[in-house]
Amino acid sequence: MRIPLLSMFATSPFDGLLEHAEKVKECVLTFQQAMECHFSKECEAFEDLREKVSQLESEADGIKQNIRRSLPKGSMVCVEKFQLFRYLKEQDTVPDRIEDALDWIFFKPEPGIPEELKKDFLLLIDANIDSVNEMCRMVLEAKKYFETFNETQRNVVKEIIREIRCKEHEADEVEARLKHKIFEIDLDPVSVFHLIRLAEIIGSIPDHTEDAADVMRVMIAK
Repeated sequence: MRIPLLSMFATSPFDGLLEHAEKVKECVLTFQQAMECHFSKECEAFEDLREKVSQLESEADGIKQNIRRSLPKGSMVCVEKFQLFRYLKEQDTVPDRIEDALDWIFFKPEPGIPEELKKDFLLLIDANIDSVNEMCRMVLEAKKYFETFNETQRNVVKEIIREIRCKEHEADEVEARLKHKIFEIDLDPVSVFHLIRLAEIIGSIPDHTEDAADVMRVMIAK
């Protein structure tokens, strides 16, 4: 009979991963608020929200360092530490990309997002939120799996991984449509470049949730 190795630890490494994932989720929701503020001519809180994202990203980094310090050389964990750290790297890149997107807007806040592009940008942001929500759920269910090694629970994690891949594909389609529209409207070359790059940065977020899911798939493999 297989013995759950997590029982040998005072603290599961997945406790930290889940805490980190929740911080990433908080970051992406604040990002949504910042983007909605940027779209609005009346909102003046963009810079405050950008600073809040920066703070959340810093807090996520602190959790990441705590996870690494809790697994010193020679310690035993339920998965290979190399894979665990690979997973953490991908999950931690999400708030980095969110911060990059808001910094990119800060460099050129005017003239803002053209009205005909706002809906598509919001759809892309919604795709990010969906992807991060699924990632958080994946970590929670993976934690349960490594506590029991129950095959049914393993299948739950695999199904979430498939859902994350679907979300990433949907986000790619939204990003492609958005880029096409950017080239269709009458904009100066600098604005075109700025908006295309912004779409690419935002669109990279689901890529990292999918990469995290791919690493998780390896970790739960028999």
